[in-house]
Amino acid sequence: VVGPPGTGKTDVAVQIISNLYHNFPEQRTLIVTHSNQALNQLFEKIIALDIDERHLLRLGHGEEALETEKDFSRYGRVNYVLARRLELLREVGRLQESLGVPGDVSYTCETAGHFYLYQVISRWEQYMSKVRPKQGKPVEAEAVAAHFPFQQYFSNAPQPVFRGRSYLEDMDIAEGCYRHIKKIFTQLEEFRAFELLRSGLDRSKYLLVKEAKIIAMTCTHAALKRHDLVELGFKYDNILMEESAQILEIETFIPLLLQNPQDGYSRLKRWIMIGDHHQLPPVIKNMAFQKYSNMEQSLFTRFVRLGVPTVDLDAQGRARASLCNLYNWRYKQLGNLPHVQQLPQFQVPNPGLTYDFQLVNVEDFNGVGESEPNPYFYQNLAEAEYTVALFMYMRLLGYPADRISVLTTYNGQKHLIRDVINQRCAGNPFFGQPNKNDYILLSLVRTKAVGHLRDVRRLVVAMSRARLGLYVFARVVKDMPEMANLVYTMYMRMMQQQQQQQQQQRQQQQRLAPPPKQTLMETPVVQEEASGPTEQEEEEEEGKGKTKEKEKEEDKETPMEQESPEEPQKRRRRSRRRRRRRRGGGGEA
Repeated sequence: VVGPPGTGKTDVAVQIISNLYHNFPEQRTLIVTHSNQALNQLFEKIIALDIDERHLLRLGHGEEALETEKDFSRYGRVNYVLARRLELLREVGRLQESLGVPGDVSYTCETAGHFYLYQVISRWEQYMSKVRPKQGKPVEAEAVAAHFPFQQYFSNAPQPVFRGRSYLEDMDIAEGCYRHIKKIFTQLEEFRAFELLRSGLDRSKYLLVKEAKIIAMTCTHAALKRHDLVELGFKYDNILMEESAQILEIETFIPLLLQNPQDGYSRLKRWIMIGDHHQLPPVIKNMAFQKYSNMEQSLFTRFVRLGVPTVDLDAQGRARASLCNLYNWRYKQLGNLPHVQQLPQFQVPNPGLTYDFQLVNVEDFNGVGESEPNPYFYQNLAEAEYTVALFMYMRLLGYPADRISVLTTYNGQKHLIRDVINQRCAGNPFFGQPNKNDYILLSLVRTKAVGHLRDVRRLVVAMSRARLGLYVFARVVKDMPEMANLVYTMYMRMMQQQQQQQQQQRQQQQRLAPPPKQTLMETPVVQEEASGPTEQEEEEEEGKGKTKEKEKEEDKETPMEQESPEEPQKRRRRSRRRRRRRRGGGGEA
């Protein structure tokens, strides 16, 4: 799935997981991302769905950053299962009291299972035999409520439980009540192993291997824990990779190999990759590996380049249409969702600002543009001051601080902007701290060279962060038209070179193709030789007693094959004639 900025890649991934969970309840799904932040965003949206908590598990250290009060780590899920077990056993005790069954059946999951088998199922079967229509005779709606054996247990439900309007409606309600009871005992049966396993480590292993249906981890965690997971017998049927364009090609294969094959075949049934190869590539620190080994190409990008069929998300719902035009040229057909053009927040201009997006030229400050206090620690004080000044101006106009984000391309500039904000705004709580979201203030820092943005993918990421306003602080080169023409001519030249290379490759392929057979090439030459009068006489002398079919076959043979044992003089004459004809043909050619 190729998803440009703002097209809802995470929502698509969440919906795919939900569909797999509900349509294939016995299958297990592994979620893999490159970063903890992306995994937590995806996991938080999964939590909001109608997926049972006991089937969710988040592995790795990034779990602490989840914005939820619940603990989805291995030991957190074990504690949840144990607490849930006690709740369900209390419900079993209440059901026992409502049915008037003696004894302590809610002591363990095992005793609850016996109670369900011998008391609950038998009562439900008797009830169904009484209310089921027999031999076409209709059953009154009142009979459904009158014979229902669990009336007292559902006394705490909204009353009346049965409305008495129709037989079918009341039967649906009765079956729904029984499904609720059956679900209680099904969960207790799954939790039965936690009574037998006493240590937290064994319980967490059982939870990982048997109980959890949706397991989330990063590529790094998969690489570190692969040996342990394979030893435990970890199994999964589906794998979904988010941010797959940022995952190293080598890292992509590790999550595929977290289980041993069964009977020589892999259990894996589906592999979903979601990403955008026009945004950030994998990070390779070594320049030799990055450029000459092409290690910054992800497997996702390789598949797209090789022409593997993709599902393209072609409508964005994040930014204004004017802001989307800054980067939609990079994609095939990136349009806008209807709400981007209909909602008032996208139609109203930004108060106090003339344009939706603007490039602000920042000249040297005290004769200094970019500076480098330490190697590769780039800073630009003029852009930092200008950026913070615009942030303060927007706050004075009433823009909320949590809707403004300040981005920059270098860590040095990030620290400098943070220092300037602390100096200018820390003493006044009115300003607050800028955050991510609608309005982006972008500082590009460099004045002597392009820097990070020489990679177009980084430019696409920078341009696609804003929803309502984008304001870029950079050094504007004065001879921009000349530079634009230079870039365009370079681009056209590269395209022409690629076309020439493709034509040369085709020509080489044609040359390397197997040549036609020699008999077909020399057929016309032999025919010309056979057309002369002397040649006909010689053929008649040689071919006495031969059939006409034999003569035609000899006409098509090569000169070496036509030679038959004869007198030396005639053989010399024939060879001289052929040499003359060949020289004459070569001269004409």
